[in-house]
Amino acid sequence: MTDTDGVAAFVRRYAKTWVHAVATAGMTAFGTLTVVDTRFAVIALAAYVFPPVALYLRGDDGWETAEQGDRTDERAVGDNGGQAAGDVGTVDREVWTAAAVPTEVALHDAAVGALGAYAVGEDGIVLADTGEGWTVALPDGPGATGATLWAADAVGDAVWVAGDGGALGRTDGAAGGHVDYSAPAGDTTNIVALAAEATDDGEMVLVADGGGRVRHGVYRAGELAWNDPVTPGSGASVAGLAFSGETGYLCDTAGAVFETTDGGRRYVMVGIDDAEGTPSDVATAGVVSTDAGVSYRRDGTTWTPDRLCDGPLTGVATEGDRWLAAATDGAVFERDADGWARTVTPASSLAAVAVGNKRALAVGASGTVVERGSAVTRSQS
Repeated sequence: MTDTDGVAAFVRRYAKTWVHAVATAGMTAFGTLTVVDTRFAVIALAAYVFPPVALYLRGDDGWETAEQGDRTDERAVGDNGGQAAGDVGTVDREVWTAAAVPTEVALHDAAVGALGAYAVGEDGIVLADTGEGWTVALPDGPGATGATLWAADAVGDAVWVAGDGGALGRTDGAAGGHVDYSAPAGDTTNIVALAAEATDDGEMVLVADGGGRVRHGVYRAGELAWNDPVTPGSGASVAGLAFSGETGYLCDTAGAVFETTDGGRRYVMVGIDDAEGTPSDVATAGVVSTDAGVSYRRDGTTWTPDRLCDGPLTGVATEGDRWLAAATDGAVFERDADGWARTVTPASSLAAVAVGNKRALAVGASGTVVERGSAVTRSQS
């Protein structure tokens, strides 16, 4: 963990690990024993507080790290049985290049929209590139509070961003400017995941928090109305949220994956039984990444694992038949009809990845942005 990441970044990553899940279970177990002896409350509190404090002081965030094994120079061909880590070859494709960006703060999420690409991170920064290079779209978040932003999703010409303290905003790339919609329905809980989709008469916005709650919103003509939140799982932190139309997926740090077909009003658990590692993200194609270096792809009721690396995968994104996964060592894995392949980027570490029709990007600590493909230019009228 770098100094740039800060305490907030540590807490965000820690909340997605198996250590956090075990600590929460321990607190709950000892907490129930307070009916026998109130002194168990001290043990319950220690069980929850001690692990993150110890990890932070050690400079660790709970991710299991491991060195990448040797890779071949040939592309591996996948099959229905999945791939082992050694089967993922390193290939030469379109080159990933390091972008020149006007910040050195940690970036936590990215999005690709109709007009360009976006990245969000510490201090509420929002970066945008609409074809003329990266600029600061918002220096301190939608509410000018400097709250860390953890999530971004593009819809049409706009991008939604969200983060700590219920920070939420919409930037319109075509019209210019942004609108602050922070504290959905008065709720200032930290938002850890976000999804937005166009509808017939506006946009659908979903925000998820560290308590496993998801809130569905409807945006029309500049107004945003919210439904009551729902909790699909056990209350574990949401690790990923992705939608395509009314169909979407949610994964949490308890290892559960949920599907919705009605725009996030109701969810059904669809997996993953006996998964290796804790989910770190989910994509619209039904692909889940984990902190054990394994990706899972859904085929009906079956989840097929593909081991991509020995270290954690931090994010996954899909656009049609283009599938990408980012890793903590700075590599990006790409999948096509022949299976997954590892590609090298200039980054030393990555936190999230995004892909669109014409470009892809991944982001990480210290203002890292690596990208591939042509910049999306504004259409001329």
